Amino acid sequence: MIKIICVGKIKEKFYAEAIDEYLKRLSKYAKIQIICVNDEKIKEKALEKEAEAILKNIKKDDYVITLDLNGQELSSIEFASKLDQTLIKHSDIDFVIGGSYGLDEKVKNRSDYALSFSKMTFPHQLFRVILLEQIYRGFKIINNETYHK
Repeated sequence: MIKIICVGKIKEKFYAEAIDEYLKRLSKYAKIQIICVNDEKIKEKALEKEAEAILKNIKKDDYVITLDLNGQELSSIEFASKLDQTLIKHSDIDFVIGGSYGLDEKVKNRSDYALSFSKMTFPHQLFRVILLEQIYRGFKIINNETYHK
């Protein structure tokens, strides 16, 4: 199973529709669960409180991939290979998307792999769509199906 643990809720309908579309497409390949934890408004407490909520959703044996600006950048083909190799060794992968203040060190320390999609900053709601699309693209590549260009 693949879990996407993220901070905050989807507010815009068009993001929710895009997420639903990719979840539908991905259902052919894997069980995907999206877990949203509350975002904290008070900056001084945000990282710690969000970390507590994130870590509650991670099981001991889960393979955790944090989305981090300082993480490893991969091409789509490299990402597909990483996804494939990880699923061979681990039954559960958790992708963690932090809130507007980033991720607490406790979450980073629990991470098995830090992944960066870009040095650019994306809105957290949009990034969920981007991550789902790349997971979908990864499965298409793994299965030698047309989609990836």
